[in-house]
Amino acid sequence: MYFNIPVKIHFGKNSIKENKKELSSFGKKAFIVTGKHSAKKSGALDDLLEALNTLSIEFILFNEITENPNISSIEKGSLILKQNNCDFIIAIGGGSPLDAAKAISLMYANNLNKNNIFDNSLHKSALPLIAIPTTSGTGSEVTPYSVLTNNETQIKAGFGSPLMFPKISFIDPKYTISANKHITRDTAVDALSHLLEGIYSLNHADFLQPLIFKGIELIYNYLLPCLEEPDNYQFRENLMLASTYGGMVIAHSSTTLQHSIGYPLTTVYGLSHGMANGVVMKNMMNFYEPHLDNRLNKLFEYLRINKQDFFNWLDKLDLKFEHHITEEFLTARIPEVLNSRNMAITPVKVNEEQLKKLYLQLNH
Repeated sequence: MYFNIPVKIHFGKNSIKENKKELSSFGKKAFIVTGKHSAKKSGALDDLLEALNTLSIEFILFNEITENPNISSIEKGSLILKQNNCDFIIAIGGGSPLDAAKAISLMYANNLNKNNIFDNSLHKSALPLIAIPTTSGTGSEVTPYSVLTNNETQIKAGFGSPLMFPKISFIDPKYTISANKHITRDTAVDALSHLLEGIYSLNHADFLQPLIFKGIELIYNYLLPCLEEPDNYQFRENLMLASTYGGMVIAHSSTTLQHSIGYPLTTVYGLSHGMANGVVMKNMMNFYEPHLDNRLNKLFEYLRINKQDFFNWLDKLDLKFEHHITEEFLTARIPEVLNSRNMAITPVKVNEEQLKKLYLQLNH
């Protein structure tokens, strides 16, 4: 067992402003990776640009990352980065810009393309990455993972490399206050999935249990209140802390079938990543429970609830699958799930019929 998070974390209000001098150590020109809206709306981009201008650091802004980033945008970002000869990368946003920035860093530094970006043997170097999250969800600010969608095959898949750990993460909960109810809920459910998968994973380790249990407790206690009082900084801080714990957990345990089964629900039916995890959460918990050596019971004892209490709480989040799983979907997507990297650390050896049953449960 080991624990390694080689990310320097500045957590709290005004973390960029109070620690901006550290940006100077990475060079004189930054490549900023964001989406179109959240970086600006949250206030994170303005805070960053003020810091860069004060430090006389030039920057190039690449703001073309969409939800579920596709490989084409990674190639475009890598090309623009190359044309502008930047020293380091700064990512602002939810998991999509952060994951995209990691992939751009690797693609640029190793002269890769969409056909070989997933080949870990080719990952030899990377540009330094600074992460500034604006959602409490993926924990990408403390993980070595990137999840991309191939826009030609519509297959969503992840890969990891220690080179993709950010050097510094500025984690300021105030940047999440501008997130609407749906984003707040769905990203928190993604963080919850990460924490639960730390229990499910074959890489589960007892020393992760304090992070897992505390993270789940924070989401269980503060997500619903935050949806009612979205401007409450303390609620936002607790959800951000839980998300960071979740990232630390999956940096060691990785994700499991819970994530793999959700990816096609995103690419085919358009569910957000967090919602895709959420609609299968009960079924996956029931599926895994007999194989977990009483770990879930220990969680519920810690929370002072039982599994039905937890399921009742999930129901209050209104996580609904409003589509219909078809035979065509099953035929096309089950092989994708069975071949996913997450399957290697799933505690149950899953076959086609079991996957089919799990998917068809969504029709009820």
